[in-house]
Amino acid sequence: MSSRVGRRAFLTGTAAAAVVAFDPLGAGWVTEASAEASADVPRVPNLDGELVVDEESVTEAADDYGHLVHRRPVAVLRPGSVRDVVTIVRYANAVDVRVAMRGQGHSTFGQAQAGGGVVIDSRTLATIHEIGADRAVVDAGVQWLDLVQATIAQGLTPPVNTDYLGLSVGGTLSVGGIGGASSHHGMQVDNALELEVVTGDGTLLRCSSTVRPTLFRSVLGGLGQYAIIVRATVRLTPAETTARVYNLFYPDLPSLTAAQRTALADGRFSYLEGQLIPGADGWQYMLEGVVYHTPPTVPDDAAMTAGLNPVATEISDLPYFAWLNRIYDLVEQLKGLRLPGPWINVFVPDRAADAYVQDVLADLSPADAGGVVLLYPVLRARFTRPLVTLPDDDVIFLLAILRAVNPPNEQDVTRLLATNRALYDKARAAGGTHYPVGAIPLTPADWKTHYGPRYPQVILAKATYDPRHVLAPGQGIFRRP
Repeated sequence: MSSRVGRRAFLTGTAAAAVVAFDPLGAGWVTEASAEASADVPRVPNLDGELVVDEESVTEAADDYGHLVHRRPVAVLRPGSVRDVVTIVRYANAVDVRVAMRGQGHSTFGQAQAGGGVVIDSRTLATIHEIGADRAVVDAGVQWLDLVQATIAQGLTPPVNTDYLGLSVGGTLSVGGIGGASSHHGMQVDNALELEVVTGDGTLLRCSSTVRPTLFRSVLGGLGQYAIIVRATVRLTPAETTARVYNLFYPDLPSLTAAQRTALADGRFSYLEGQLIPGADGWQYMLEGVVYHTPPTVPDDAAMTAGLNPVATEISDLPYFAWLNRIYDLVEQLKGLRLPGPWINVFVPDRAADAYVQDVLADLSPADAGGVVLLYPVLRARFTRPLVTLPDDDVIFLLAILRAVNPPNEQDVTRLLATNRALYDKARAAGGTHYPVGAIPLTPADWKTHYGPRYPQVILAKATYDPRHVLAPGQGIFRRP
């Protein structure tokens, strides 16, 4: 028995009957034998890749890194070409099913799922097409890990990398893509130069800041709502060979954030983040700064720590790639444990950051932290993409509580999701916003508040590029028309 629905014949069932169409009323595939009785159902066009309906593929597409939401699609497309993405989106419009693009499955709350629809697995679109002097052209399914390895071999690097490199280019450009170098270079979306996208009506288009700029601005950080990214041209900069890492420790939160503000203002570190580390005696507060350099040039340690006043300092050197890829193996190990991950990620304006974070920590036990807690500032002026919604302040702090519930416990998961909602409401009341990679139950009304004055722009973009609301239903931003 074959469960693959590919090129010319779409085969399934014990008799290997050819599947030729999807019946939206019956929510199932129409075989050759029954096709005449379903003549009004549009036939699935030929594909270069394959459409699969086997249990393993469908189950994988109904899950993600968070293991909190499980919406089963009716099929998974493994595209053999960009043409396949165009074909399946047009077909989805014809039969009224929803479509979502899934990269590495690193969402935490069903954002890349499509219950009753088709999930496009971008891992089969993973070609690095070109590496030039200042840019790279890649398919959406390329992992940043593979791109970084390829560019470093030529003395180049993407200017901004997320802490975990096992994410797809299309996935992070749909969300934003923030990291320690964002203090200098903005998000990954701010370093995208051109896109090829498939809009919600199945049109393949090229867009940039000068070609269809409205579409370009809508797609970058647009959460997959207006078009599917299939190819991207991203900026590259010269790569240094070495990372000198400064871990600076502080006795309390105000001391940490004061040091972070100083380092942000003078830009002394190539990479600036921070961690709140739970321990038996309370929280540790760590500034994580990195200087990228190429020997024989080396940083002046005294100058790099001047005025930051840590109570303890740890300094180490790593090869540049080893630093960028430092948590990859750990995350891959955690994936195998399949622990529920009710993450929360919020942006908080500087004016409210200390009070908000101290309030969060007062009620956050080490067990409820359950993983890494990040806290670091960025400059609002570095972030240019309009649909990445940020607080109105010159300096913004990202608080990310990257929980893992161990051992898995449904009661704890339910409680932490409710806690996430309460923390989000407090952040919003303080002028904060949601960085939409976490697990926060939101309604369409919440999304309207999230976008605020830009909401009419969001509605117009949806009506223009995805009028039948085919794309990315898992975000829950829009009610179906």
